[in-house]
Amino acid sequence: MLMELTVKNFAIISSLTIPFEKGLTVLTGETGAGKSIIIDAIGLLLGGRGSAEFVRHGEKKAEIEGLFVMEEGHQLEAKLESLGIDVEDDMLIMRREITHTGKSICRINGKLMTIGTLREIGQALVDIHGQHEHQSLMRADEHLGLLDQFGGDAIKKALHEYRKLFNKLQTTMKRINELDQNAQEIAQKTDLYTYQLGEISKTNAQIGEDEQLQKNRNKLANSEKLYEALTRSYEHLYGEDKGLDYLSGMLSHLETAASIDTDLQPLYEQVSSSYYLIEEASYSIREALDQVDFNPTVLEDVENRLAEIEKVKRKYGESIADVLAYAEAIEQELEEMENKDIHLEELQDTRNAIIEDLTIEGEALTDIRKRLAKKLESSLMIELSQLYMEKASFNVQLETGETFHKNGQDQAEFLISTNEGEPLKSLVKVASGGEISRIMLALKTIFSASQQITSVIFDEVDTGVSGRVAQAIAEKMYRISEGSQVLCITHLPQVAAMADHHLFIRKETIEGRVKTDVIQLNDDEKTNELARMLSGFEVTEITKENAKELLELATHKKG
Repeated sequence: MLMELTVKNFAIISSLTIPFEKGLTVLTGETGAGKSIIIDAIGLLLGGRGSAEFVRHGEKKAEIEGLFVMEEGHQLEAKLESLGIDVEDDMLIMRREITHTGKSICRINGKLMTIGTLREIGQALVDIHGQHEHQSLMRADEHLGLLDQFGGDAIKKALHEYRKLFNKLQTTMKRINELDQNAQEIAQKTDLYTYQLGEISKTNAQIGEDEQLQKNRNKLANSEKLYEALTRSYEHLYGEDKGLDYLSGMLSHLETAASIDTDLQPLYEQVSSSYYLIEEASYSIREALDQVDFNPTVLEDVENRLAEIEKVKRKYGESIADVLAYAEAIEQELEEMENKDIHLEELQDTRNAIIEDLTIEGEALTDIRKRLAKKLESSLMIELSQLYMEKASFNVQLETGETFHKNGQDQAEFLISTNEGEPLKSLVKVASGGEISRIMLALKTIFSASQQITSVIFDEVDTGVSGRVAQAIAEKMYRISEGSQVLCITHLPQVAAMADHHLFIRKETIEGRVKTDVIQLNDDEKTNELARMLSGFEVTEITKENAKELLELATHKKG
């Protein structure tokens, strides 16, 4: 549920914080006051397409922030955990900034997110339905998605299994096409891979060899300096009147002291151990001296070997491991091309096996959709009858083809007859604007009951209706708000009267700049606003009485 929205420097909004509550909240106001701008801001917060044009003139960036509360056990919990987003008290703070250059910065609970992730999280929290969404009903290719949306988890699981096989089929078909290309191209590729494999094999580089060679080169290039440093180290330690000689004398005196004061025995043993360690180190220094190599020929050999390895690395990979992995890959592809017919036959067998499994999964999808179609038809007819379309007939026409596509083998189209006795026809060709509004509202009513979305936003979806239909829409929105928070921009007094909370959007000009404000209306103010909506302009005592009557009717309808 959206608890609070803060908007700064967004379009005509300078700074605005709006608290929201459970139930049905309506936003009303004069045309152009900024009602839809608030919904646009929520849409951007949920991952909508941003633009520098949204930034208020003269400002460097627009800021939108929303506080959401999720229900315990929400479907997003696992997703948020996988993203490393800490959630306390089931609260999410989503924030988006859009700079005057068009750059977007998105955060969830303070953690930077991509717009894609913001959109995925947002769509699971809030369902925004605006007038433009009618277009999805007017496009037959969108109807299968709406049917699947109705199916919820049942169809998601079946689709997931189907798509795994579909992706395997796509990959297999790609390999078949690659092997089935013309002979000249295969011959050219074979020559190239043979040459590359020969070059890599000739180098015979081993993993870690270049690192060891670089260490050897460094030692050989600085051999004189190394020899001098080791010689001086050894000379300071070994010989008469040198470090070890003095330490030996000191150890002898400390041994005498320890024989007198036994408390000094641990100190003597500590120093004694150190002495023998340093003595051992002097022998190691001597051995290192003997191994210092001044041979310039060896250095040249190391340089040549490094150059040879770097040459293949430049061509085939950043490291020797990458080069060897590339060699393994082209060796396998070379073997496949040389034995093309055998591999082609194997791939075709694999393809046929996948198609058999995919057919089974596709049939399972179709069976689920057939059941869903009947259930959707029945549920939608109940909802439409409550919206005064009881004479309408609704049918989900499901057709199954032979071609596999991403969503199965099915195509769906919604058919409707709005008058008794009329044949079913495509929704695109039959329904009017008001009827489309009612059908979409009916679908939203059904979907909100089957999904975990806790906030539904309607942006003027009641356009084109009036009278008893307007009242039916108002009651329908209120029923949806009993299970989900509903925010609604409306011009219908019937809808506004049913609201639990009424926000009035107004704009005013201050110092030559337009400013938008949001006011929470009390009972008297709500009556006056309903009277304005009823009259269209001038509020009279008669329109106030009508507004009060409408509010009383709404209270009665709420039960």
